[in-house]
Amino acid sequence: MTAARLSAVELITAVVDDGTWRSWDDPGAVAAVTDRPYAEDLRRAAEKSGGDESVRTGRAEIDGVPAVLVVGDFSFLGGSIGRAAGHRITTAIRRATADRLPVLAFPCSGGTRMQEGTPAFLEMAAISAAVLDHRAAHLPYLVYLRHPTTGGVFASWGSLGQVTWAEPDALVGFLGPRVVQGLTGEPVPAGVQRSENLLRHALVDAVVPTAEVRARLAQVLGLLAGPADPRVPEPAAERIVVAESAVVESVAAQSPARGAGSAWAAVTATRLPGRPGVRALLAGGQTAILADDGPILLALSRFGSHTAVVIGQDAEVQRAGRAIGPADLRLARRGLALAKDLRLPVVTVIDTSGAELSADAEEQGVAREIAWCTAELVALPTPTVSVLAGQGAGGAALALFPADHRIAADDAWLAPLPPEGASLIVHHDTGHAAELAARQHILATELAGVGVIDTVVPAAGLRAAIGQALSDIAAPLPTARIRLPERNNGGHRPPRKGMGR
Repeated sequence: MTAARLSAVELITAVVDDGTWRSWDDPGAVAAVTDRPYAEDLRRAAEKSGGDESVRTGRAEIDGVPAVLVVGDFSFLGGSIGRAAGHRITTAIRRATADRLPVLAFPCSGGTRMQEGTPAFLEMAAISAAVLDHRAAHLPYLVYLRHPTTGGVFASWGSLGQVTWAEPDALVGFLGPRVVQGLTGEPVPAGVQRSENLLRHALVDAVVPTAEVRARLAQVLGLLAGPADPRVPEPAAERIVVAESAVVESVAAQSPARGAGSAWAAVTATRLPGRPGVRALLAGGQTAILADDGPILLALSRFGSHTAVVIGQDAEVQRAGRAIGPADLRLARRGLALAKDLRLPVVTVIDTSGAELSADAEEQGVAREIAWCTAELVALPTPTVSVLAGQGAGGAALALFPADHRIAADDAWLAPLPPEGASLIVHHDTGHAAELAARQHILATELAGVGVIDTVVPAAGLRAAIGQALSDIAAPLPTARIRLPERNNGGHRPPRKGMGR
């Protein structure tokens, strides 16, 4: 059952710090309407909603961080967007860009205002252009889809967020079900246009109750806006072991997978239920989870003085039976786009038994998504660090591996297929998996010896190694992405190292 819909005023009150809301709306800017029936519609809408248009814009603070809000009001003609509302949104976004402030969009709308026709329809393109200019300025544009969001609003500024959350059980779709059935004669299947179904198809990042939106936004804005919290201790750099050739043998000797059968022992160890993975890694520092419904998790986390986008493979979700599929790889690519937009470094965490093997995955283009994820990671203009935390099997591992600096747990491994798959190709059975694991040079310690891995550490030292690597690559990369009083946003990044040696 859909939760009670908050009005625009109630939502603003629930999200922003007390006393910080400043409206940017100019009632005098609402154009006079000569069409009498439409003028009467507007009069009744204003009386019902208590506002002068279907959207409210303004500046406020969330946990002390300034932001611009664009909030739809469904009680005003179904939240429909006409020329005045469209101009109001465009003006607010462009002012936010000029002031270098993040934009938080809360659409709640049936789409374009039919009483105004094509001129109102074209406002969607103008709003989209303003959003793209805002993103091109490397500023946050975050979206919370409310019930309902349909039509031109969903097909424009409602779908352009770097991060997109949705209200539980919200109706979200291209056209509302009544219109679809009227035009096609067929009803929309139950549940298709609900936010939970969009999450299953990786079209939104998370379904978030309204009561939790403020806390989520405060986490994200805090990580993007401020320097490292001095109360958070720096990682212990002495735990890092740099795997140059002179110390590879020493690292290998300390590995729990040493000796005869070490490769297969590592494979076995990294498959054990309960082995700490990406969630344990993120729990060690200041983190905001953006999406975590599947086998790939998307987050912002601070490593030392650097906030990074984290794209991590969750081994526990995969062990429970949900393999990495095309939609999950599209989520990973959205994480790369977020990092590119906001000029943030990326940390990828590789821990996978392999991509989904099914007819549906084939038809949805799993191979294509692996290729594009790999290519976009290689081409990313911001610093990248990959972390081989456990299993690294096949294309799903390769998709997140190429980086400026590559770190591995001392019992991690990387292979073109799980050893059982390699055995099937070579011997037509799975009984030679351990033998193939030993022959294929899959261990992180071996890969460090030939320069494929830069740093090998015990699993407990991964977070420290990430912080050190980001400092080495990115210094003096700016940590503040949002203009704050008396804070310096300057900085630059040295050239990428790339995959070569």
